Amino acid sequence: MRIGPYELQNNLILAPMAGVTDRPFRQLCRELGAGMAVSEMVSSNSLLWGSDKTKRRANHEGEADPKSVQIMGTEPDMMAQAAQYNADNGAQIIDINMGCPAKKVCNVLAGSALLKDEVLVGKILNAVVEAVDIPVTLKIRTGWDRESRNAVRIGQIAEDTGIQSLAIHGRTRADQYKGEAEYDTIAEVKSRINIPVIANGDISTPEKARHVLDYTGVDGIMIGRAAQGKPWIFREIQHFLQTGENLPEPSVQEVRDILLRHLQNLYNFYGEFTGVRVARKHISWYSKGQAYGAAFRQAVNRIDDVEQQLIMVNEFFNRLIVKEEMAA
Repeated sequence: MRIGPYELQNNLILAPMAGVTDRPFRQLCRELGAGMAVSEMVSSNSLLWGSDKTKRRANHEGEADPKSVQIMGTEPDMMAQAAQYNADNGAQIIDINMGCPAKKVCNVLAGSALLKDEVLVGKILNAVVEAVDIPVTLKIRTGWDRESRNAVRIGQIAEDTGIQSLAIHGRTRADQYKGEAEYDTIAEVKSRINIPVIANGDISTPEKARHVLDYTGVDGIMIGRAAQGKPWIFREIQHFLQTGENLPEPSVQEVRDILLRHLQNLYNFYGEFTGVRVARKHISWYSKGQAYGAAFRQAVNRIDDVEQQLIMVNEFFNRLIVKEEMAA
């Protein structure tokens, strides 16, 4: 799959997720098979450019190419400036967020709220594409609600303005994350435009990935929530698409080792105080489904010290390793 001048190593992409797809997580998913990883969204509000939080979100040091930064906003000129700023600071692809369903985003008419104003969509896309000489991509939902699915028209506007690829989550904004994603709209968009289309929503297994690719005819798939606590899902899907066979589940020891490496990168990236706190959700996701996981999560979430957090993680997974070895 190609986006502008960039040939991706495969067509599996880590979806941008606020508070999740920071640099350590993006790097880990790339190592474990993702062909591209998109950053957390960065507000186009220039007042935020200087904040530590925004700088961290746009930090791509040491990442594999291409480096994709997602921006969000409602004003064409400000979005153009945000795109230029990020391009000047190492972004190789600018992704525009018109898919976020969060109330605080939609209340300022950003994210998926923009889908209600197709004229403004065109103005924003035009402004950003003209502002930078790197590829610009777009992420949307199928529409604002089920009575106004307009992803086909948005896709045509995107293609006309020079957008290089279009990712579509198979729900409307009104759906939030409820119910099941639908792929008929995505298939229709793919049949009506010529730029690469990427399907997103409820793709949580290799078999589902194969089904969505076949059913919609899209060029790639985007994985979001299914990668939380399971970043190896990308290598599993890639292997299945190539061979038709499932890889064995990683051993508890490998899960532990991946988690410990992830935690160390979080501490290095955020510093110990914030790193411990950011790590809690990842520890919870990695331990989900494991024996005695609920009690472990309740205990580890009260820890605010790096050394103690690592000790508890090691002890929990080491007990599971012994249990796994005894059962073998």
